[in-house]
Amino acid sequence: MKKIWMIFCFSLLFCSTVFFGCENKENQSEEIVLRIANWEEYLDEGGWDEDETIDLDEKTKILGRENMVDDFESWYEKTYGEKVRVEYSTFGTNEDLYNQMTLGDTFDLVCPSEYMIMKLMKEKKLEPFSEDFFDASKKENYYSRGVSPYIKNVFDDLKISGESLSRYGAGYMWGVMGLVYNPSAVSKEDVRHWSVLLDEKYRKQVTMKDSVRDSYLVALTILKEKKLLSEEFQKAMETTHCLTDELNDTSEQTVTKVQTILEKMRKNSYSLETDSGKADMVTGKVVLNMQWSGDGVYTMDEAEKDGLELSYAVPEEGSNLWFDGFCMMKNGISGDAKKKQAAQAFINYISRPDNVIRNMYYVGYTSVIAGGDSDLIFKYADWCYGAEEDEEEVSPYDLSYFFSGAKETPNKYVLEVPKSQASRQVSAQYPEQSVLKRSAVMQCFSEEANRRISRMWIRVRCF
Repeated sequence: MKKIWMIFCFSLLFCSTVFFGCENKENQSEEIVLRIANWEEYLDEGGWDEDETIDLDEKTKILGRENMVDDFESWYEKTYGEKVRVEYSTFGTNEDLYNQMTLGDTFDLVCPSEYMIMKLMKEKKLEPFSEDFFDASKKENYYSRGVSPYIKNVFDDLKISGESLSRYGAGYMWGVMGLVYNPSAVSKEDVRHWSVLLDEKYRKQVTMKDSVRDSYLVALTILKEKKLLSEEFQKAMETTHCLTDELNDTSEQTVTKVQTILEKMRKNSYSLETDSGKADMVTGKVVLNMQWSGDGVYTMDEAEKDGLELSYAVPEEGSNLWFDGFCMMKNGISGDAKKKQAAQAFINYISRPDNVIRNMYYVGYTSVIAGGDSDLIFKYADWCYGAEEDEEEVSPYDLSYFFSGAKETPNKYVLEVPKSQASRQVSAQYPEQSVLKRSAVMQCFSEEANRRISRMWIRVRCF
């Protein structure tokens, strides 16, 4: 009897083990795995000190305690009742990301720059957003409800094969290329033109970007300075896309001339860099730095801690209007509706106003999200740059174009800032409309043009 009972118990234990083992395996298979690739240090990693708390009003205190990815996983399960696990990785350049995917790495959601999004669209490698993603009546659709009207128009106007970029790409951060400079060593008159980077009186005191597209555009503006500043061209810019055409000129003759300019710029530069220029400006090794606007803000903030006041300028010839944005890879999503929902939900989660502020504070760049019905992001801009109540030397800084377009009443989105800010952080964080009118998006070049420019860049860098 005892033996029979033992056999029964063993059988029961075996069946239970098999049953629950299968159940656990089934539960594991139901977990959504979302593979995301983003730029390095481009998402809040948490771990803020208590003194970093952002107090926007009595009810709103923002503090990045946990990693944004972990917070998303918790939010997704609570919101949609399903578990998602994010496999998060980073890349250094658009080309690195593209090469990774070419060599076999598969991602569901990636965050390249504008021209790479257009390239992936052209190659039909992207999964379009669902119609549901654009439904602004849904509470969780923070992106569609909150994206800046200015950015939305830019995305809508950019088309590949007749399809709008906004169908495949959701903006993340944006800005322009400009110059960070020490006003005690460089005159305001000199930084009106990109050719200051060739000026021998600043020899080995300037830096240039180790980025072929950004440096190519700057050299193009130097090459075409007279034409770009002519009265005839300025008038044509009001009704045509002539600036975009000129700043995307990749003809063989133009590339040859640009190479000559870049070689001179390289010889005049202290360094060819992507990140070290920030520290070199703060320590005084250089007095002028070609810089993306977000890094410009960071550089000025860091210098300020050491009592050094730096400035920011966008030369008159024109600049690059750039943005990074999230898009879904077709071979990653692979027709999986749950994975597609999770990918779109990630974009929406980081577009929620409080999370936008966390990422802007941590990264230093400017989000494409204005906030829609929420005024938190404008309050954050005021928290960062607004003048103190007792400050006398103040001036208005109009951000209506970004936060409301033409929909709101005048003065709702006008900051009162210290007068010095007109050429400092706020002008880099939110460029004035006059700057944006002379800025253009770099397009997706043809394969032939890419090869031509790549060969030219190798000669500039290596010889």
